[in-house]
Amino acid sequence: MASINYNKIEFITSAAYYKNLPEDKGFEVAFAGRSNAGKSSALNTLTKRKNLAKISSKPGKTQHINLFRLDKSRILVDLPGYGFSKVNKKEKHRWQEELTKYLAERQCLKGIVLVMDIRHPLTELDKSMIDFAESTNRDLHIILSKSDKLKKGRIAATVLKVKKSLKDYSINITIQPFSSHNGSGMKELRQKLDIWYTNPQE
Repeated sequence: MASINYNKIEFITSAAYYKNLPEDKGFEVAFAGRSNAGKSSALNTLTKRKNLAKISSKPGKTQHINLFRLDKSRILVDLPGYGFSKVNKKEKHRWQEELTKYLAERQCLKGIVLVMDIRHPLTELDKSMIDFAESTNRDLHIILSKSDKLKKGRIAATVLKVKKSLKDYSINITIQPFSSHNGSGMKELRQKLDIWYTNPQE
């Protein structure tokens, strides 16, 4: 299996509504996570682009689905962070509807990378996202970010605890520690993405 070049990436579009997304074809992998969990840093580290995940950081753009092209058939998707307290109720409801449509209907979506802070994993919002992924039959790869903040023993214990908590889910869920600060876990993350992008049934 040939490794994909994640550094050769280009912005496609930022869509406020599901209906505005490009044609449903090819292979998409989406990154999701609670606000401040480290999703943007993970994307920037993966692609070696300092500001890749900041294209939508302007006011009014934070609740858009951002798509980036790796090649003619592979797309990387940045979903806005959930748990955003400064967004009004109407905007939150709109985004929840669009997220529901995306996860439920997007046929080319092959998997979701869910970013959780290793110091605060499985918040109620994270659990809701996992439940929704299961209801839409979407496989998950969880990266426990900011692992550089903990010692090795606590990292291993947290990974084990999260695995045990999710053992009864029917979808395929894989878990790994990750650090954008020192790059640990990057090889494992890229290998998982390579599988989704080249062997979407695995």
